Amino acid sequence: MRLDICPKCTHILSAPATSCPRCGVIFAKLAQAGLHKKRTATQPENDGVRQQLCHVKTGENSLVIGIKALFLLLLILYGFKLMLTSIQNFPDSGWWLHAVNLVFHEAGHLFFSPFGRFLQVLGGSLGQLLIPTVVIGVFLWQRDTFGAAVGTWWLGESLLDIAPYINDARAGQLILLGGVTGSEVEDYHDWEVLLTKLNMMQYDHTLARLSFGIGSLLMLIAMLWGSLLLWKGWQTRSRG
Repeated sequence: MRLDICPKCTHILSAPATSCPRCGVIFAKLAQAGLHKKRTATQPENDGVRQQLCHVKTGENSLVIGIKALFLLLLILYGFKLMLTSIQNFPDSGWWLHAVNLVFHEAGHLFFSPFGRFLQVLGGSLGQLLIPTVVIGVFLWQRDTFGAAVGTWWLGESLLDIAPYINDARAGQLILLGGVTGSEVEDYHDWEVLLTKLNMMQYDHTLARLSFGIGSLLMLIAMLWGSLLLWKGWQTRSRG
């Protein structure tokens, strides 16, 4: 193809050429560089997100990576134990983490209380989901991706923890804070109140399974994510 003007210095070419006699640029290399720039410009955001999520601290001590691996193994074993537990039996399997979640659940009720009765009631479940979400965001901000993976595991577990409460909306048999059940005290069971107001009481079991399923998926993602990060960290570990 005839080139009449140099694309770099705009020198007028008197005949077809592979390079510019004035600036010396090689046209083939210039075209190749332009193509590469165009390709990289189409995916900067995706590459940036991928790099952020897969970022590892290079040069970590082998002992630190080993401790992280042991902690992740505990999360994996306990995570599968929880995920393989039925929604009905879950309260007996996740009681110690439930105690942690309960603190943020009750704090959520208090935090959302100025925004009306509906949000006050919903605030309990929102509270125990918002805190792990904030933890994930803080760790990502600090470029601590392993911490973010652990936070994702906690967010998934918290969704599992909410599922039995949703599932009990109609039955009202769960022992709630104060030692009573929803069937014993009127307007006390969060999800009975919420689903009644939304006219969705018939979907309590479906919503419970959805919460449990999404939570399980998040926990699996966290386990795989953490494993990938540790593998990359082991490859760049400090041997000193």
